[in-house]
Amino acid sequence: MSKYLVQCTWDEVPHLDDEAKRELLSAYPPYQRDARTRGVPQLGSGAIYQVPESDIVVPDFAIPEYYPRCYGMDVGWNRTAAMWLAKDPGSNVIYCYSEHYRGQAEPVVHAMAIKSRGAWIPGVIDPAAAGRSQKDGIQLLLQYREMGLDIEPAVNAVESGIYAVWQLFSAGKLKVFRSLGNFLTEFRLYRRDEQGRVVKELDHLCDCLRYACMSGLDRMRLPPVKAKAEHRYVYPGGSSQAWME
Repeated sequence: MSKYLVQCTWDEVPHLDDEAKRELLSAYPPYQRDARTRGVPQLGSGAIYQVPESDIVVPDFAIPEYYPRCYGMDVGWNRTAAMWLAKDPGSNVIYCYSEHYRGQAEPVVHAMAIKSRGAWIPGVIDPAAAGRSQKDGIQLLLQYREMGLDIEPAVNAVESGIYAVWQLFSAGKLKVFRSLGNFLTEFRLYRRDEQGRVVKELDHLCDCLRYACMSGLDRMRLPPVKAKAEHRYVYPGGSSQAWME
C-alpha cells in the first residue's frame, strides 16, 4: 500500500483572514503553534522543550573566527552523535552549528569525523564512556583521547541539564542551524511519558546538547592563532631586512 504525507501551512488556507489567524494563534500554547500553523510535527503537552521551533531555528552562516566553540558527544554502537556549539561573544547567543550522527562504526571513524570539524575544539562526552566497553574492555574515553580528541566527562544530571537548555531556549540565547535535520527530528520527539520520565528513544543529539550546555560552555576555546610567516630581503652587499606576514 502506498503512503503519502501532505504538509501545508495555514497561509495555504484561503478562508482564514489575518484577524482569524491572530485569534487562533493567541489561543494555541506556544509549543503547538508550529504544528497548528505550519504542519510541523509536535508532540504537544508531553514535549520537553515547549518552545516553538520557529523561535530557535536560524539560517546557517559561516561561524566567525572570534566565536569560541565546544561540542558534546554521546556514544553507543547503535548511534554515536556529537553536537558543536559556538558562542557570539557580543550577544552571548549560542549557536548549534554542526552535528555528527552515525551508527555501527568503530571509534576511529567517529574520531576522524569529529577532528574534521577542528581537532582543537574541546568536547565533553557521556560519562558512561569512562566505563568498560562490552566489545573489548578498552575505556572509550581514554581511547578517544589517544586518537587526538580533547575531551572530558560531562555532568550527566538529566533534569538540571534539561532545565539549563530550556532556559537558554526560552531566553533566546540558544539557536539551531536549519541544516541540523537530525537534531530537529529529535527535538520534535523529545518527550516525557505519562509518569513524567524522559523517553529514552531518539535522544542522542538532545543528550549531546545537554552535556555541552552543562559542562562544555566553560571549556569553549577560540581557534589557534596561525603562525606568521617570516620574509627576509637580502640587499646587495649582504645586509638583510626581515618582516612578518
